[in-house]
Amino acid sequence: MLYKKQLLVTGILSITLCACADRETKAHGGVQNPIEDKVWYINPVIGGNTPDPSVIKADDGYFYLYNTGGNTYYHRSKDLCHWEFLGTAFTEEDKPQWEPEAGIWAPDINYINGKYVLYYSMSSWGGGETCGIGVAISNTPQGPFTDLGKLFRSNEIGVHNSIDPFYIEDNGKKYLFWGSWWGIWGVQLTDDGLALEGGLDYAKEHKIQIAAGTQDTRSYEAPYIYKKDNYYYLFCSTGTCCDGANSTYQTVVSRSENLFGPYVTKAGKRILDNKHEIFIKNNSDFIANGHNSEIIQDDAGNDWILFHGYQTSNIAEERVVFLERVYWDNDGWPYILENSPSKKAEAPSFKKK
Repeated sequence: MLYKKQLLVTGILSITLCACADRETKAHGGVQNPIEDKVWYINPVIGGNTPDPSVIKADDGYFYLYNTGGNTYYHRSKDLCHWEFLGTAFTEEDKPQWEPEAGIWAPDINYINGKYVLYYSMSSWGGGETCGIGVAISNTPQGPFTDLGKLFRSNEIGVHNSIDPFYIEDNGKKYLFWGSWWGIWGVQLTDDGLALEGGLDYAKEHKIQIAAGTQDTRSYEAPYIYKKDNYYYLFCSTGTCCDGANSTYQTVVSRSENLFGPYVTKAGKRILDNKHEIFIKNNSDFIANGHNSEIIQDDAGNDWILFHGYQTSNIAEERVVFLERVYWDNDGWPYILENSPSKKAEAPSFKKK
């Protein structure tokens, strides 16, 4: 009940504050002139504890966002700024139970072959050997999702702390990437995306590591790969995610000409060697900014990204969801304004339908 009340209050506040205004925006050393009669939004766009967002635009015209919490909480929105809490992706009776003491973490939502496909982690603090990744399907984004069971546990695939799944299609094939502190790894999936190509033993033998695993929070988790022009961009999170005011989480990026790497920095240093570019860092208002969603494009062709973090003014609210526009520099590298979340910014552009 407290969670729903927090969402309601935040939603009302966002609607009240989303208005026309003038603002000067510093962008990579330059200044964007004030623009008249633009619609603005206020961060965070979702309050309450809403970590690990994954988002998709469904065929009903709504964006659906799924996050860690309960039986996988989800929201919907028409504009990425104002979100309505709808419930859970799984019913209590049909939720995944193949790891009985674990919670459902870090969902990844996709649309594959006419079905909504939700990859998810099952984990508990300290359960690095028995946690794992499963998959569920639904005919609609609102579910309820039918669990198809686990794809693998950590001790079956040979990667400790196997959580944080991410699905991608490339050149007609389907792949799953995952990982948390013990490397970011990838394997091929079957044509329906619901099983490991060649089975578990084959996947264990042929899995490929694409980012370093230092076995602590100096390395990476929560992978997301975005293809743009001739490059694949690997976004990950690094640092401590969940220590309140002491959290050091931030989002980093590297890129490659190939899906399986090598992913490198601007200077050509490899993320396999624990090198990266900082994409989203902390500021005085918002900290521990990470575990980003997919990149979404608005009707004006602008790119946007969602991610979680803490508000320094209200740490007790835990991890809330922020929205930022993604820009691309002349060398093709992504950035957000001032490399950290804004309190207020110009809203995405979507045509009313």
